Formats: sequence, C-alpha cells, structure tokens
Amino acid sequence: MSNRALNTDHLHFDSTSVLAEVRRVSCLGIGVNFLLAAMKLFAGFVGHSSVLIADGVNSLSDMITGVVVLVGSRFWGQPADEDHPYGHAKIETLITLFIGVSVFLVGIGLVYEAVETLVQLAQGQQIVSPTVLPLVIASLAILIKYGLYRRFLYIGMKIKSTAVIANARDYQSDMLASLPAVVAVSFCLLLGNSYAFLDPVGAIVVSVMIMYASWDIVRPTFRILLDGGASHEQYRQIADTILLFAAVKNFEKLKTRHIGPTALAVMVHVRVDGTMSVNDSHELTRQISQKLVANDPNIIEVTIHIEPDAQPR
Repeated sequence: MSNRALNTDHLHFDSTSVLAEVRRVSCLGIGVNFLLAAMKLFAGFVGHSSVLIADGVNSLSDMITGVVVLVGSRFWGQPADEDHPYGHAKIETLITLFIGVSVFLVGIGLVYEAVETLVQLAQGQQIVSPTVLPLVIASLAILIKYGLYRRFLYIGMKIKSTAVIANARDYQSDMLASLPAVVAVSFCLLLGNSYAFLDPVGAIVVSVMIMYASWDIVRPTFRILLDGGASHEQYRQIADTILLFAAVKNFEKLKTRHIGPTALAVMVHVRVDGTMSVNDSHELTRQISQKLVANDPNIIEVTIHIEPDAQPR
C-alpha cells in the first residue's frame, strides 16, 4: 500500500503576500534601473565614456529582467491544476535562467564594442578622453546599486525566491562593475587623451565581470530543471527521520526531486512488520510525512509505499 501527502500549507510560491512582495520589489528595481540607465547612457554619450555606456546598457538589461520577473510572478504563483499537478514553480526557475543568460549576452555585446574601439585606436583613430560627468554618475550608481543589492537580497532570502535573489546578485555585479568605470575615467581625466584607451579597457573589465556573475545565476537552475534531487545533507536528514520510527524496520528506493526553486517531493518504500494492520500502517505513513515536513518545510509532497518485511520480528 502507499500513502501520498501533499503539504500545500508550505508552498511558499502559493502565498499571496509573497507574490505581492516580489511584485513590489520588482517595480522598485524597474524604476531605479530605468533612471540609472538613462543617467549612465546620457553621461556616457555626452561625457565620451564607453565604459559608462556599457554600464548603462547593463542597467537597461536589468530593467528588462525586472519586467520579466514582474510578469512571470503572476504565472509561477498560480496553484496546481489538472494539467500541472505539481504547480507552476519552475516558471520562476526558467525566469532565473533567462536573467542569467540575458546578463551573459549583454556582457558579450559590450566586449565586442570595447574591442572594436581598441582596434580603431590601434589603427590610428583618436577618441576623446571622458569628462568628469561620467565619473560623478558612476560613483552615484555604485551607492544606488548597493542599496538595491541589500534590499533585494534581504527580500529574496526572506521569501525564498530565486528570481529575486538572482536580481540581487545581478545588482551586486553591477555595483562591482561600476568600480572599473570609476577607475578608468579617473585615470583618463588625470592622464589626458593619450590614455583614453583605458576607457574601453575598463569596459572590457566590466563586461567580463558581468559574464562571470551570470554563471552564478545560471548554474543552480540546471539542477532544478533537470529534476535534481535533494542535497546530500537533506538526503541524510530525510533518511534519519524515517528511521526514527520504531515500526520502520528499513527503507529503500528513497527518491527526491525538485518541484520548484526550493520545494522537494519525496518518495520512499518503507519496510514494516508484515502483520501490521492497514490502519496502523496508514497512521505510520501520516506520522512520517508530518515529521519530514516539520523538519524541512521545503518538502511539499511525501509519497510512502509500505512493504512487508521479509524477516519476522
């Protein structure tokens, strides 16, 4: 016999308050990134700074990913239905993957532009050294991005949203990426037009940092989308919890799979005394399910198959 228990009380992505928080911080990010992108692009073009233009394009991509998270949250928060019995949580994982890939592609495009500028310099073309305006805007952007990073990371950890945390990591990379912009423009201002090549070099550094940050965003999504199971630590905890019950003689075929960014489904075959009644075995599976969920709220579904033990007591 088997018993299947679905713990809908612990579906973090099914909470109206959580989704409202995701949408609220997403709107905040969209607004701030729009403002930053406008400031950086204006200062980059007027102030002759390719590194700040690169930073501005990155802020523009952040605004777009913010819109994607805002729209996507309306879908991943939908409850399970007949066609999707495990819910729609993997939409959040797909959005996280989209953010990471988008950030990587932006980085590639910015590297191309910077290398093209360096090639033009090598061919004898002259570029104008940046003015002080890009330096001021880049410095201001670092402070704003730091505030966004801290806010999004706090909210993402609080509501366990990988999409919000991915945005936070992106803001962290943006903040760090603005540092080369400050350094490159500062040296160009101090040393003059003969060192204007430092500006596109800084753009390349910014782009490489952006691409590296994208890998940190993308990597965790592979395990989830490929139906990866629990971590070794979670697996041991599940096994230890099952063996806590005296009526359990042994277990086998313990399997887990990710349903969403953090949610887990557990299936296991439990061996008990062959003389155990149906009522007692049903009660045992109920208690095991409750204990597993109590120890790890990320477990949202437990399926337990009862098998008679081959050896009598």
